[in-house]
Amino acid sequence: MKRIIIAGPGCQRCITTEQNVKKAVEELKLDASVEHLYDPKEYVKLGVMITPAVIVDGKILVAGKVPTVEELKQLLSK
Repeated sequence: MKRIIIAGPGCQRCITTEQNVKKAVEELKLDASVEHLYDPKEYVKLGVMITPAVIVDGKILVAGKVPTVEELKQLLSK
């Protein structure tokens, strides 16, 4: 199972990123947990300096932009 974390304070860009991640996971039929970290102190500990960020199994795959569903599908299928 993949652990996917969306890091961001809850702005519209972060919400859109979370929605896109959930849609990509659904379309790929991945066994994954998706959670959202809102606390800057917590996501900075993970190395996130710019949001929104997508972290998969501890590795930052996207930071500072809203990834499309297609981009996420490519990243998550690797």
